[in-house]
Amino acid sequence: MIKTIVAGAAGRMGGRIIHMLEEAQDITLVAAFEQAGNPAVGRDIGEVVGLPHKNLPVAGSLAEVLAAGEVLIDFTNPEASLENLRQAAAAGKAVVIGTTGFQPQQLAEVRALAAKTRIVLAPNMSVGVNLMFKVVADIARVLSSGYDIEIVEAHHRLKKDAPSGTAMKLAQVIAEALQRNLDEVAVYERQGMIGQRTDAEIGIQTVRAGDIVGEHTVLFGGIGERLEIIHRAHNRDNFARGAVRAARWLVAQPLGLYDMQDVLGLK
Repeated sequence: MIKTIVAGAAGRMGGRIIHMLEEAQDITLVAAFEQAGNPAVGRDIGEVVGLPHKNLPVAGSLAEVLAAGEVLIDFTNPEASLENLRQAAAAGKAVVIGTTGFQPQQLAEVRALAAKTRIVLAPNMSVGVNLMFKVVADIARVLSSGYDIEIVEAHHRLKKDAPSGTAMKLAQVIAEALQRNLDEVAVYERQGMIGQRTDAEIGIQTVRAGDIVGEHTVLFGGIGERLEIIHRAHNRDNFARGAVRAARWLVAQPLGLYDMQDVLGLK
Protein backbone atom coordinates (compact mmCIF):
# COMPACT_ATOMS: atom_id res chain seq x y z
CA MET A 1 0.00 0.00 0.00
CA ILE A 2 1.44 3.37 -1.07
CA LYS A 3 1.36 5.88 1.78
CA THR A 4 0.27 9.35 0.67
CA ILE A 5 0.29 12.81 2.25
CA VAL A 6 -2.00 15.54 0.89
CA ALA A 7 -1.13 19.24 1.14
CA GLY A 8 -3.88 21.86 1.24
CA ALA A 9 -6.17 19.11 2.43
CA ALA A 10 -9.11 21.39 3.26
CA GLY A 11 -9.11 23.09 -0.15
CA ARG A 12 -11.20 22.25 -3.19
CA MET A 13 -8.57 20.09 -4.86
CA GLY A 14 -7.24 18.62 -1.64
CA GLY A 15 -10.68 17.38 -0.71
CA ARG A 16 -11.27 15.72 -4.09
CA ILE A 17 -7.84 14.06 -4.00
CA ILE A 18 -8.69 12.59 -0.61
CA HIS A 19 -11.98 11.28 -2.00
CA MET A 20 -10.14 9.62 -4.89
CA LEU A 21 -7.63 8.06 -2.48
CA GLU A 22 -10.57 6.69 -0.51
CA GLU A 23 -11.74 4.82 -3.64
CA ALA A 24 -8.31 3.37 -4.49
CA GLN A 25 -7.18 -0.12 -3.50
CA ASP A 26 -3.40 0.19 -3.60
CA ILE A 27 -2.75 3.74 -2.36
CA THR A 28 -3.98 5.34 0.83
CA LEU A 29 -4.04 8.60 2.78
CA VAL A 30 -1.78 8.53 5.84
CA ALA A 31 -1.59 12.27 6.59
CA ALA A 32 -3.09 15.61 5.61
CA PHE A 33 -2.02 19.13 6.43
CA GLU A 34 -2.94 22.76 6.01
CA GLN A 35 -1.12 25.99 6.72
CA ALA A 36 -0.98 26.97 10.37
CA GLY A 37 -4.05 28.94 11.40
CA ASN A 38 -6.39 27.25 8.95
CA PRO A 39 -9.69 26.40 10.70
CA ALA A 40 -9.34 22.77 9.60
CA VAL A 41 -6.14 22.19 11.60
CA GLY A 42 -6.80 19.72 14.41
CA ARG A 43 -10.10 18.52 12.95
CA ASP A 44 -10.57 15.03 11.56
CA ILE A 45 -9.87 15.08 7.81
CA GLY A 46 -12.83 12.81 7.05
CA GLU A 47 -15.22 15.30 8.60
CA VAL A 48 -13.47 18.22 6.86
CA VAL A 49 -13.91 16.77 3.35
CA GLY A 50 -17.26 15.03 3.81
CA LEU A 51 -16.13 11.47 4.48
CA PRO A 52 -16.70 9.26 7.52
CA HIS A 53 -14.48 9.88 10.55
CA LYS A 54 -10.94 8.67 9.78
CA ASN A 55 -9.22 9.33 13.11
CA LEU A 56 -6.72 11.45 11.18
CA PRO A 57 -6.40 15.04 12.40
CA VAL A 58 -5.31 17.74 9.95
CA ALA A 59 -1.76 18.80 10.78
CA GLY A 60 -0.57 22.42 10.73
CA SER A 61 2.62 21.77 8.73
CA LEU A 62 4.32 19.23 6.51
CA ALA A 63 7.10 18.77 9.07
CA GLU A 64 4.63 17.20 11.50
CA VAL A 65 3.66 14.39 9.14
CA LEU A 66 6.46 14.04 6.55
CA ALA A 67 7.92 10.87 8.08
CA ALA A 68 4.61 9.03 7.71
CA GLY A 69 4.36 9.02 3.91
CA GLU A 70 6.12 7.92 0.73
CA VAL A 71 4.65 10.51 -1.64
CA LEU A 72 3.25 14.01 -1.25
CA ILE A 73 0.46 15.39 -3.47
CA ASP A 74 0.45 19.18 -3.55
CA PHE A 75 -2.07 21.51 -5.23
CA THR A 76 -1.51 24.71 -3.23
CA ASN A 77 0.38 27.82 -4.43
CA PRO A 78 3.88 28.31 -5.85
CA GLU A 79 5.53 29.51 -2.65
CA ALA A 80 3.99 26.81 -0.46
CA SER A 81 4.58 24.06 -3.01
CA LEU A 82 8.23 25.01 -3.37
CA GLU A 83 8.80 25.02 0.38
CA ASN A 84 7.03 21.67 0.71
CA LEU A 85 9.18 20.29 -2.11
CA ARG A 86 12.36 21.45 -0.38
CA GLN A 87 11.39 19.54 2.77
CA ALA A 88 10.22 16.45 0.90
CA ALA A 89 13.35 16.34 -1.28
CA ALA A 90 15.59 16.58 1.78
CA ALA A 91 13.78 13.53 3.17
CA GLY A 92 13.82 11.65 -0.14
CA LYS A 93 10.04 11.66 -0.51
CA ALA A 94 8.38 11.64 -3.94
CA VAL A 95 6.25 14.69 -4.79
CA VAL A 96 3.35 15.21 -7.21
CA ILE A 97 2.77 18.93 -7.89
CA GLY A 98 -0.32 20.26 -9.65
CA THR A 99 0.24 23.87 -8.61
CA THR A 100 0.35 26.48 -11.40
CA GLY A 101 1.79 29.99 -11.60
CA PHE A 102 5.46 29.19 -10.94
CA GLN A 103 7.94 31.87 -11.97
CA PRO A 104 11.02 30.92 -14.03
CA GLN A 105 13.37 31.06 -11.04
CA GLN A 106 11.02 28.83 -9.05
CA LEU A 107 10.89 26.29 -11.87
CA ALA A 108 14.67 26.32 -11.97
CA GLU A 109 14.73 25.35 -8.29
CA VAL A 110 12.19 22.57 -8.92
CA ARG A 111 14.47 21.17 -11.64
CA ALA A 112 17.46 21.34 -9.29
CA LEU A 113 15.59 19.52 -6.51
CA ALA A 114 14.78 16.69 -8.91
CA ALA A 115 18.38 15.56 -8.42
CA LYS A 116 17.39 14.58 -4.86
CA THR A 117 13.98 12.99 -5.36
CA ARG A 118 11.24 12.04 -7.84
CA ILE A 119 8.88 14.78 -8.95
CA VAL A 120 5.85 14.91 -11.24
CA LEU A 121 5.11 18.54 -12.14
CA ALA A 122 2.12 19.12 -14.40
CA PRO A 123 -0.19 22.11 -14.87
CA ASN A 124 -3.10 19.75 -15.56
CA MET A 125 -3.36 16.11 -14.52
CA SER A 126 -6.48 15.25 -16.49
CA VAL A 127 -5.90 12.33 -18.86
CA GLY A 128 -7.98 14.10 -21.51
CA VAL A 129 -6.00 17.33 -21.32
CA ASN A 130 -2.69 15.50 -21.55
CA LEU A 131 -3.89 13.70 -24.64
CA MET A 132 -4.89 17.14 -25.95
CA PHE A 133 -1.28 18.32 -25.53
CA LYS A 134 -0.13 15.55 -27.85
CA VAL A 135 -2.94 16.00 -30.37
CA VAL A 136 -2.53 19.76 -30.83
CA ALA A 137 1.21 19.38 -31.38
CA ASP A 138 0.55 16.78 -34.08
CA ILE A 139 -2.09 19.00 -35.70
CA ALA A 140 0.22 22.02 -35.66
CA ARG A 141 2.98 20.06 -37.39
CA VAL A 142 0.60 18.81 -40.10
CA LEU A 143 -1.11 22.16 -40.75
CA SER A 144 2.16 24.07 -40.42
CA SER A 145 1.85 27.58 -41.88
CA GLY A 146 -1.38 28.99 -43.25
CA TYR A 147 -3.45 28.52 -40.09
CA ASP A 148 -3.80 31.09 -37.33
CA ILE A 149 -3.66 29.65 -33.82
CA GLU A 150 -5.68 30.95 -30.88
CA ILE A 151 -5.99 29.47 -27.39
CA VAL A 152 -8.92 30.48 -25.18
CA GLU A 153 -9.15 29.34 -21.56
CA ALA A 154 -11.97 29.86 -19.06
CA HIS A 155 -11.93 29.28 -15.31
CA HIS A 156 -13.83 30.24 -12.16
CA ARG A 157 -13.69 33.77 -10.83
CA LEU A 158 -11.46 32.79 -7.86
CA LYS A 159 -8.51 31.53 -9.93
CA LYS A 160 -5.50 33.74 -9.21
CA ASP A 161 -3.10 33.10 -12.10
CA ALA A 162 -3.68 33.92 -15.77
CA PRO A 163 -3.35 32.56 -18.33
CA SER A 164 -3.85 29.11 -16.86
CA GLY A 165 -0.90 26.76 -16.66
CA THR A 166 -2.72 24.47 -19.07
CA ALA A 167 -3.13 27.24 -21.65
CA MET A 168 0.55 28.06 -21.38
CA LYS A 169 1.50 24.40 -21.79
CA LEU A 170 -0.73 24.20 -24.89
CA ALA A 171 1.01 27.26 -26.30
CA GLN A 172 4.43 25.84 -25.51
CA VAL A 173 3.86 22.47 -27.19
CA ILE A 174 2.39 24.18 -30.28
CA ALA A 175 5.28 26.66 -30.48
CA GLU A 176 7.79 23.83 -30.18
CA ALA A 177 5.99 21.83 -32.87
CA LEU A 178 6.21 24.85 -35.19
CA GLN A 179 9.77 25.73 -34.14
CA ARG A 180 8.72 29.13 -32.87
CA ASN A 181 9.92 30.99 -29.78
CA LEU A 182 6.82 31.43 -27.62
CA ASP A 183 8.28 34.48 -25.86
CA GLU A 184 8.44 36.20 -29.23
CA VAL A 185 5.08 35.14 -30.74
CA ALA A 186 2.65 34.95 -27.80
CA VAL A 187 -0.11 37.61 -27.79
CA TYR A 188 -2.09 37.82 -24.56
CA GLU A 189 -4.57 40.62 -25.32
CA ARG A 190 -5.73 42.81 -28.15
CA GLN A 191 -7.20 46.28 -27.92
CA GLY A 192 -7.42 49.30 -30.20
CA MET A 193 -5.81 49.71 -33.61
CA ILE A 194 -3.44 46.75 -33.44
CA GLY A 195 -2.97 46.20 -37.15
CA GLN A 196 -3.13 42.96 -39.07
CA ARG A 197 -2.46 39.72 -37.26
CA THR A 198 0.99 38.29 -37.94
CA ASP A 199 1.39 34.80 -39.36
CA ALA A 200 3.56 33.59 -36.48
CA GLU A 201 1.64 34.81 -33.45
CA ILE A 202 -0.13 32.47 -31.04
CA GLY A 203 -3.02 34.13 -29.25
CA ILE A 204 -3.67 33.19 -25.61
CA GLN A 205 -6.87 34.67 -24.19
CA THR A 206 -8.34 34.41 -20.69
CA VAL A 207 -11.91 34.28 -19.33
CA ARG A 208 -12.74 34.40 -15.60
CA ALA A 209 -16.38 33.90 -14.62
CA GLY A 210 -18.62 32.19 -12.10
CA ASP A 211 -17.75 28.63 -11.14
CA ILE A 212 -16.26 27.36 -14.43
CA VAL A 213 -14.04 24.42 -13.49
CA GLY A 214 -11.85 24.65 -16.58
CA GLU A 215 -12.30 24.94 -20.34
CA HIS A 216 -9.59 25.10 -23.00
CA THR A 217 -10.05 25.62 -26.73
CA VAL A 218 -7.34 25.56 -29.36
CA LEU A 219 -8.49 27.07 -32.65
CA PHE A 220 -6.64 26.55 -35.92
CA GLY A 221 -8.13 29.09 -38.34
CA GLY A 222 -7.45 28.68 -42.03
CA ILE A 223 -8.97 30.32 -45.11
CA GLY A 224 -12.38 28.74 -45.61
CA GLU A 225 -12.21 26.40 -42.59
CA ARG A 226 -11.25 26.13 -38.96
CA LEU A 227 -10.47 23.26 -36.64
CA GLU A 228 -11.18 23.47 -32.91
CA ILE A 229 -9.98 21.12 -30.19
CA ILE A 230 -11.91 21.61 -26.95
CA HIS A 231 -11.57 20.15 -23.46
CA ARG A 232 -14.16 20.90 -20.78
CA ALA A 233 -13.77 19.74 -17.19
CA HIS A 234 -17.15 19.14 -15.55
CA ASN A 235 -15.67 18.76 -12.06
CA ARG A 236 -12.30 18.46 -10.32
CA ASP A 237 -12.35 14.67 -10.05
CA ASN A 238 -10.48 14.20 -13.34
CA PHE A 239 -7.58 16.25 -12.00
CA ALA A 240 -7.69 14.40 -8.66
CA ARG A 241 -7.73 10.97 -10.32
CA GLY A 242 -4.78 12.00 -12.46
CA ALA A 243 -2.85 13.11 -9.38
CA VAL A 244 -3.47 9.78 -7.66
CA ARG A 245 -2.41 7.97 -10.83
CA ALA A 246 0.76 10.05 -10.94
CA ALA A 247 1.56 9.29 -7.29
CA ARG A 248 1.08 5.56 -7.87
CA TRP A 249 3.43 5.69 -10.88
CA LEU A 250 6.04 8.00 -9.39
CA VAL A 251 7.07 5.94 -6.37
CA ALA A 252 8.58 3.28 -8.66
CA GLN A 253 10.63 5.74 -10.78
CA PRO A 254 14.28 6.80 -10.48
CA LEU A 255 15.23 10.30 -9.38
CA GLY A 256 14.16 12.98 -11.81
CA LEU A 257 11.55 15.46 -12.99
CA TYR A 258 8.56 14.06 -14.86
CA ASP A 259 5.23 15.26 -16.20
CA MET A 260 1.90 13.63 -17.00
CA GLN A 261 3.08 12.74 -20.50
CA ASP A 262 5.60 10.44 -18.78
CA VAL A 263 2.97 9.05 -16.43
CA LEU A 264 0.60 8.23 -19.29
CA GLY A 265 3.29 6.90 -21.64
CA LEU A 266 2.56 9.56 -24.29
CA LYS A 267 6.18 10.46 -25.00
